[in-house]
Amino acid sequence: MICEYKGKHPKIASSAYIAEDAVVTGDVTIGENVSVWFKTVIRGDVAPTYIGDNVNIQDLSMLHQSPNNPLILEEGVTVGHQVTLHSSVIRRNALIGMGSLVLDGAEIGEEAFLGAGSLVPPGKKIPPRTLALGRPAKVVRELTEGDFSEMNRIRREYVEKGQYYKNLRNSDKS
Repeated sequence: MICEYKGKHPKIASSAYIAEDAVVTGDVTIGENVSVWFKTVIRGDVAPTYIGDNVNIQDLSMLHQSPNNPLILEEGVTVGHQVTLHSSVIRRNALIGMGSLVLDGAEIGEEAFLGAGSLVPPGKKIPPRTLALGRPAKVVRELTEGDFSEMNRIRREYVEKGQYYKNLRNSDKS
């Protein structure tokens, strides 16, 4: 469901795939080749949400904000299944592992990897190109070329899957 909130309508690139049971409402901008998967909720009814190109937001994730504190996902971000992002900044090509929570004012650095089930408390900064995990999340090591390869594979496959599902939906309508 895509709907307005108090006159604010989501702006969604024509190449984006939004699952039919996802909810996108209010002041939300979604870039090119983004995929928003099943039962995901993206609310822009408190502050803006900006989602850059080639981002994938996997099943059952929830994106929201606090007043005057937008949520920003730069290009190429991967958001794993059942992730909650709230008024934070996720830098270019970062990966947020399944079941993680990233809270107000937190920042995940460029090409950083947040391990599954992690909690990034308010205001915490995860440096670029590092692996952080735990509750609360702590940096455990620098990322390797193998890590970057895997992150790129995931991002590429989700762009492809999103386009597949989008084309499937379009062919069903014709």
